[in-house]
Amino acid sequence: MTRLACLALAVLTLAGCAMPAPQALLPPDPKTQMAALENRIAILVEEQRQKLDPKARPLAIDPELSQVARARASDMAAQNYLAHAAPNGDTSASLLMKQDAQWQGLLGENLAAQHYTKQGGVAVEDFARRFLDEWLKSPPHKENMVFADYDHAGVGAAVNGDTVYVAVLFSTDLGLKRLGTKAGTSGATVTSLENPAAAKEPESQPKPASSPPQLRGGQGLH
Repeated sequence: MTRLACLALAVLTLAGCAMPAPQALLPPDPKTQMAALENRIAILVEEQRQKLDPKARPLAIDPELSQVARARASDMAAQNYLAHAAPNGDTSASLLMKQDAQWQGLLGENLAAQHYTKQGGVAVEDFARRFLDEWLKSPPHKENMVFADYDHAGVGAAVNGDTVYVAVLFSTDLGLKRLGTKAGTSGATVTSLENPAAAKEPESQPKPASSPPQLRGGQGLH
């Protein structure tokens, strides 16, 4: 075999072993990230509460509140809106009382939404911290989140084509017999309060019946 032939053989061998250029991997389907996002938001909220008020009651993740929070987030994602009342009038309070007719207490809600791209996906840590930062920058949402008497919480997250929607619910009974289903009746009433601390004020009165029930932090985050 001549030197020329050997050289040609070597070139062909190297060309045959050449590897194709690697393709960029797409991030995971955002829907598969929602459970992790819920968990991370719950942890960050609890950490922030204890940082701002070490005397705040620890938040226990409540299955009923979590179910309602996920229902609210899923409905917002499905219908592409961000508001404390759904187009059909449902609120977290009304859903909770449909689920548990005996529930009574103070219920607060923080909402938020963030866009994402197909290429960027949903980075759980980044999204969770941005949600938390937005609530901390809004005095009503911050006050709601760190209200020391809340002792139960639920977090729901859902996506549509390009947006992540989150609902966080807080609750405590506070001995508030005027909220929820009244003993001996089949109806449910919702009292709208300007802030969670107002629930402790005896002069707090429900808004007129013509006003739709509103939950704490009613302006939402847009």
